[in-house]
Amino acid sequence: MKSLLYKRYINAFCAALSIGILLGSCVKRLDQNTQTLITDPIFWKDSTDLVSATNYLYVSLPDFGAATEELYSDFALDIRTTTVNTISDGSRVIPSSDGRWNNAYIYIRAANNILEKSGAIADGPTKTFCVAQARFFRALSYFNLVKAYGDVPYIGRTITGREDEALYTPRTDRRAVVDSIYADLDFAAANCPQADQLPGTPATTGSVGREYGRITRSAALAFKSRVALYEGSWHKFHGEPELKGAKDPNKHFTIAKQAAQTVMTEAKHSLYTKDGALSFQNLFRYPGETYANNKENILVRLYGKDITNNVSSNGGYMRSFLTDGGNAATRAFVTLALYSDGLPSGKSPLDSTGKETGLLTDYQNRDPRLVLTLFKTGDPYASISGGNPVYGNTYYYHQQKYWTGQADFLASPNLFLDFIAIRYAEVLLNYAEATFELNGSISDADLDMSVNLLRKRASNNDNSKLALLTNAFVTANGLNMREEIRRERSVELAYEGFRYWDIIRWKTAETELIKPLIERKYFENVNYGGATKPALLGGYVLFQPADKRKFNAQKDYLWPIPSAQIGLSNNTLTQNPNW
Repeated sequence: MKSLLYKRYINAFCAALSIGILLGSCVKRLDQNTQTLITDPIFWKDSTDLVSATNYLYVSLPDFGAATEELYSDFALDIRTTTVNTISDGSRVIPSSDGRWNNAYIYIRAANNILEKSGAIADGPTKTFCVAQARFFRALSYFNLVKAYGDVPYIGRTITGREDEALYTPRTDRRAVVDSIYADLDFAAANCPQADQLPGTPATTGSVGREYGRITRSAALAFKSRVALYEGSWHKFHGEPELKGAKDPNKHFTIAKQAAQTVMTEAKHSLYTKDGALSFQNLFRYPGETYANNKENILVRLYGKDITNNVSSNGGYMRSFLTDGGNAATRAFVTLALYSDGLPSGKSPLDSTGKETGLLTDYQNRDPRLVLTLFKTGDPYASISGGNPVYGNTYYYHQQKYWTGQADFLASPNLFLDFIAIRYAEVLLNYAEATFELNGSISDADLDMSVNLLRKRASNNDNSKLALLTNAFVTANGLNMREEIRRERSVELAYEGFRYWDIIRWKTAETELIKPLIERKYFENVNYGGATKPALLGGYVLFQPADKRKFNAQKDYLWPIPSAQIGLSNNTLTQNPNW
């Protein structure tokens, strides 16, 4: 049943549904579709057609490209090149076109079209579920727009032609757009099935339109907590010029906490722990696939089973971005991770910064998640030569989330590992952060039902490998609870696409992104395979010095509106401040 989500009628529907919609569209092409496929009553006749149209929207789910958004941040760099991502180092310029903008409005148009066409189809459970899914995906696309651009045009219906005034909608206040996102997600939560009401695996036969991988109630609620946490942080920590007018952070933090808490209390999900000390690693490998095997999975993007049951291609993420280092870790991640005593660098007596004696020092007495996130010398690795290669001596930190082994390395890009778009660990982190930001404090009981569950999973319930977080521990060690909750999130969700957006909403990007990008300690007596000695900073490999990095807090918290969109709007669109 897996292929139903993406493949059924895709060839027939992509042309109809993925047309350029807002401002960047070719009006002639829009008119042609209006006259043929989009309004063709021969197609929009029953719920089966509605299911087929809804299938297309799953193309908009986050994929492995979301993981590469770490390159925007201080946590990742591409060691295959001498250049750094222009968002990360502050050197980007206003683009003429931007796929984030264009694609979001393509999917919004497709969702709106389903909502409108559904009116002519008889009521029933399938219709209601399709409408709920369409509203979820409309919310997803609008959130992708708001978190990058701020105020964006809100289009709540399909555009009918070149004279349609909606084509020239000016930017809508983000508050109204976010409220519309909440409304869409509330409808989805009320009308989508619980996770255990769908088949637990793709192999299980289910009714058409209700297969594993579709939007569930918990997916809508978990995503709502993500949106609300982002918006609450934006209101609390941001002001002019990126956020004008009245601010109400508690409104959004309350929504975030309540949505997360509902997922927690309804108990359809739990952390993946069945592989003991390797659970955190295997969560992102084949053992962690499907809801039947892994209740931590709230929403995944399906890729298929093999070449004969291929849902979509992951584009060789494992080979290009993991093994080859296209999304390699930086020392910023290594430094942020705790030591096993629960204390950070600079406070822990176990701190080895500046005291490294070899390539394995960084991994000693550390948060187990650091060890399971990064390759270390001697780990199973991959090579085009085949055999059973191991990770050798490097002066970079290759990260390994979603790495599945030599066989898949050789098979790349035909890999079929699913990408986790939403997982239960994020819900726990959303709950903890929203709780703290609402109250300025968090109880030990709330820490035990959120952060400490993650630490127990990481250490396989051995507190000597990672101490638990308590208020007494924070006070006794001169720590800051907000910083520790943020640290927990950053380490748990590293290389899943969260880091950049988190430091943007926390308004700490102006501090973090101007630091030099560095890698591991360089050792003169280590054989690096004949590699040329790199530039160093204090003994650590220097990838980009601080004087090459900048972040303008007066403009860089929002992305620039693509210039072509402003021109095509007849100047009803305005540019973001100071771009």
